[in-house]
Order: sequence, then C-alpha cells, then structure tokens
Amino acid sequence: MGASASTEQTVSPEQRDLESLAASTGALPLLQKSFSKLSDPQTNTISIQSLQQCFYISYEDSVCESPQKPESFPRLMDHLGSSVVDLFFMSEKGGINWLGFLRGYVKCCGRMSTSMSLNVLLRIFAMAMKKLGLSSKLEFESDESDCKINGSLLPSDVLLLLWMCWAMLWNVRTLKISQSRGKLFLPDINHLVLSAVVSCADVSSSLDVWDCDILGLDVELPVGKFLAWALMTTPTLSDCLIQFVQGRLQSSVNAEDESGSSESISGDMSSQASHTLLLTHGRAWAISLASRNTISEEILKTCFVGDIVGTNENLLYRSSTHGKGLNRFWSNVEGYHGPLLFLVSASSEDSHQDSSKARKWTIGVLTQQGFENRDAFYGSSGNLYAISPIFHVYSSSGKEKNFVYSHLHPTGRVYESHPKPVGIAFGGTTANERIFIDEDFAKITVRHHAMDKTYQPGSLIPNQGFLAVEASIAEVEVWGLGGRAAKEVQTSYKKREELFTEQRRKVDLKTFASWDDSPEKMMMDMMADPNRIEREDR
Repeated sequence: MGASASTEQTVSPEQRDLESLAASTGALPLLQKSFSKLSDPQTNTISIQSLQQCFYISYEDSVCESPQKPESFPRLMDHLGSSVVDLFFMSEKGGINWLGFLRGYVKCCGRMSTSMSLNVLLRIFAMAMKKLGLSSKLEFESDESDCKINGSLLPSDVLLLLWMCWAMLWNVRTLKISQSRGKLFLPDINHLVLSAVVSCADVSSSLDVWDCDILGLDVELPVGKFLAWALMTTPTLSDCLIQFVQGRLQSSVNAEDESGSSESISGDMSSQASHTLLLTHGRAWAISLASRNTISEEILKTCFVGDIVGTNENLLYRSSTHGKGLNRFWSNVEGYHGPLLFLVSASSEDSHQDSSKARKWTIGVLTQQGFENRDAFYGSSGNLYAISPIFHVYSSSGKEKNFVYSHLHPTGRVYESHPKPVGIAFGGTTANERIFIDEDFAKITVRHHAMDKTYQPGSLIPNQGFLAVEASIAEVEVWGLGGRAAKEVQTSYKKREELFTEQRRKVDLKTFASWDDSPEKMMMDMMADPNRIEREDR
C-alpha cells in the first residue's frame, strides 16, 4: 500500500495525460514494451541513434510498375526514420525518457483530425526532402501539428509523397525486422497523381491524361488545394504513418524472437500477375485509401505479398476466364452475400481529339451487398470510381437509392407489355442509368451525372460530355470483399444447388412399369385411332 501510494505520487499530471492519450489509441502496452527493449537500463532513456535505427528503412533495389521513377526516391527513404525522430522525439540529458517517448508518439500518431494528421505527414516529407538536399516549397508557420501550411507541391513531389506512404506500409507488412533488406515493390500510381493535378492545378484542356509525363509536368499544386483533395480522395493516407510507427516499434519488441533473421516474408515481388488483372496493386491501394471501413482492409490485402495468399479466391468473376455474358457472370457471383467490387475496362473514341484513336479507361463500383435478380433498383449504399487514367471517388449523395440494378431474362415465358431492360446498371433511373452494361457484356453506356441523383456528380471518363458514351467492353472483374465467411456461405450455396440439380437429373427406373402399361402409350394409341375400342382383359 505504501509503495503503491508512493508510486502514484511520483507520476506527474503530464505523464497521466500522455498515458491516457496513448491508451486511447490502444498503443500504450506496445509503447511500454518497446521502451523497455530500446532503453538503456542504467539511464532509463533511449538514445537518439537507437530510435533512429528503429525507424530506419533502406532498400538496395526496387521493382517499379511505372516507367517514371524519380532517382531521388531511394535516398529519400534513407532519411525517413531520422526525420520522424528529429521532428517528434526530443532528447533530454543524453536521451529520450519515458515522458519524451510518450510525448513524441502522441504528437506523431495520437488521436487527431484527418487534416492535422495530413499536416504531420507533410512535415515529415518536407524534413526528409530537406535532409536529402532537395528544395521544398512547403512552409510551416509553427511546430504545431495544426499550424497553417503555405506553399505548393509539384507533381513529382506528390509522386514521392505517395510512394513514401506506400513504402511505409510495404515495410511493416512484408518485412519482419528493421534490418531486413528485401526488394521494394512500387506500384503504378499515376492515376492518383493525375487526380491531384487535375483537381488542384490549373491545367489546360489539351493535357493528354492517357499519355502524360508526370515528372515533366511543370505545374504547381497549392498545398491548401492538395489537402482538400487528400481529405476527399485519400482520407486514410496518414494511417500509413501510424501503421509504420506501430509496426517498427512492434519489430523492436519481437527482434529477439526473430533470432536476427533478415529475410522478408516473401521473395521477390513480380508485377506480371498484377498487370494481367484490372485490380492492380496501385488501383487496389487507391480504392483502400478512399474508404474508412473493414472493406478497406480487405482491398488492402491484394496489395502486399504477405497478405496475398488466397487472394485469388476473392476474384469471383473474370470475363476473359469465365466467359462473357450475364449468365456466366451470374453463375459465379450468385450466392455471395457481401460487399463486391465491380470493375469494367472499356475503350471508346475521344470526340475531343482530331484522331479517332480509341481511348482505354477503367471504372469501378463498390456495393455493400451481393447481386440479386430483380427488375428494379435496390441496395443500401455504394461508391462509383473513375479508376484509370484518372482516379476519382463518387460516394452516395443521399438523395435516391438506385444503387444497383441486375436483371436476367425471366425464367418463364410470360408476356410483358413493358419488358424491363436485361443487364447490369448503377445509378440513375430505368432507361437512364448512369452506368449500364448489356447482357452480352459487349457494350457499356455511361451517362452524364445529371441523370443520376444516387451518386455524387462527376465525370467517370476524361473529357466526358453531356451526351451518353457508348464503349466496347474489354474486361469485367468482380472481387468479393466479404472475407472468408461470405466465401464459405457462397461455397455452401453452390454445393447445395449442385446437389439439387443432380437429384433432379436422376431417374429411378423402378418407379416405372412396362411401356405397354404406361399412360404415355395409351395416349399415343388414342391419338393414332381415337375410334378404336380398347377391351379390358379380365
């Protein structure tokens, strides 16, 4: 009792507040364990060098999907760890004590608004750029996380910033400990950079988004507009920093258990499989950054090697594999009751260009439930995505609930004076759908957002005018995002349907008598000679 009371008296109000703030994030036990591992038992402090080494990441080589790769990126990552420590963890009397450790974590990863966390991310990026010797046009009025930021970003800066966030996630999800030096895989995220450029900068209408040199674009993105774009399009971008800091601290705790292993969870990352799918790593990451729910984590699993085991099971339908058409599609998605990601790749002629060259683009739809065979719209919520060549997100507007329409041919031959369209649609109204796909999966029609009050307004295709755009479908993919439970339910449903079908096919010959005694033969004889008298044998 006396020792307990004495201990409580030594705890300052600031320490109680900091521990309470750390506990609110769920990281207090982790911080206590990592501080115990990293600190010197004699001084009970962590040296600056030890903490910098904890957050240090470096890659000898990288695999890049995009041909546009800034040469400065690998060297930028060398300064990431030291930038985090120098900005938030202040050393006192030769090291960082428990209070300084808590204070630094709360400033970096504590509970704060999304705008404040984005400010923190930009401060780290600007510091790393400064350590690298590159000029940055970002200016911070104070050291507080909610301070005003002035200046601008170049498209190349946006690419470096996004790749920095990706690398932080890649590191904690695919490597075991800080000394690991596996290859870094960099996805093609030009669609995300172009989204920021088109939304924030003054660009001319002559910008060719299908063939654009990101590194060569000489436009400035005002930081205020960039933050507004990030809040709207990538609200979970700053979570990459939180996961990185927590992951590195967890690695320091597990370092002894790993027995000094420096091998990555998986070997070299090949991008060939990613290129053959519509849901590439970069597109999956962009979609995950746009949502704050459990679906985001399911999409994120497709991005990293350590999580990708069994991911192909989530691919419910692919037109080039399973065959085009509504019937083939239905046989693969029927019985899946969970969120779905529907992707369509198509090509259309650009009426704004002099040439008639076909332009390829990709759009997507995220639904919260499986597909149903109905002759009316249904659904509770969803998102539309312009994915390639520019990424945009259009969530529910809250005005109408025409989220999904999926209608097959009626099974019975029933006359319909006003037959409902057969196909798949999203948004709009019947005969004026925002997106409509015909039953053969050959053509897709995309209409202006003025026809749709279910989803937010915006162009799904670059240079989309008011007139409807008809295009030829190249590929359709459907990904199940309901987790293992939804997949198991669908598997059980399919097995049950196969069992019923097999039972209907089986014929028990013992239940039938001979042909001469069958009712069918009697009917045929009567039709052949209706006046013939049949004498019953007695």
